[in-house]
Amino acid sequence: MKPLVGSVALVTGASRGVGKGIAVGLGEAGACVYVTGRTSRARPHAVWPGTVEDTAEAVTGAGGEGIPVVCDHTDDGAVEALFEQIRRRHGRLDVLVNSAWGGYERMVEDGVYTWALPFWEQPLWRWDAMFEAGVRAQYAASRLAAPMMIAQGKGLIVHLSFWAARKYLANVAYGVAKAATDRMTADMAQELRPHRVAVVSLYPGLVRTEKVMAAAAFLDLSNAESPVFTGRAVAALAADASVLQKTGQVLLAASLAREYGFTDTDGTQPRPLRLEEA
Repeated sequence: MKPLVGSVALVTGASRGVGKGIAVGLGEAGACVYVTGRTSRARPHAVWPGTVEDTAEAVTGAGGEGIPVVCDHTDDGAVEALFEQIRRRHGRLDVLVNSAWGGYERMVEDGVYTWALPFWEQPLWRWDAMFEAGVRAQYAASRLAAPMMIAQGKGLIVHLSFWAARKYLANVAYGVAKAATDRMTADMAQELRPHRVAVVSLYPGLVRTEKVMAAAAFLDLSNAESPVFTGRAVAALAADASVLQKTGQVLLAASLAREYGFTDTDGTQPRPLRLEEA
């Protein structure tokens, strides 16, 4: 039996990568999943494959219902229209997964790999992108999801985050933005707990996304996870009647696999990373 049949979910930034995997994982569990992103078949990405329509079809193929919506999550009007579409059609929203993020664009500029530069040599646009398309986009979507979830007396908001919130990884802007995400999780959880709406930060491991696989020759993928593995973690949380006990927490996808008993698409169960390994 599919535990999320009848549930409505929204996954932002789901044209490809982890977002797509999360949408498909929710589809496996039978959910109706709204898939958003800026890339569509009418306007494909110049480099990377994947569109909102492709992901929606994969969700439906996995056993759910995928609904593609082109949405730039830095555009407040577009985001408001998206939530109004969900409200009109379904009158409910059970799961929001904030996967959309910014700042990964143009890691190489004028032949220079800027991603790992010290902060005084970093382009300022990266800070703005991390917060506008990342932290602020998470906040804006959650702000619109909360009233629907409060009205129905339950819900789950998942912010995708990472170990950069806890230790130095790559650059200052990345760490500050991820730390802000985790702080936002804790504070939103405080305000939403009385309404029985859970909010968590979820850390994937090393995920075999399109961009990671493009650099596979330089990486140790022995403990890597598929994008759908993170989706199965979200689906397990959404199906857990006691998920409110986890509200405000930082959770690891691989630890949830051990707790809930699910595996990756190849039948493996990746090992949860420790802080010192991340």
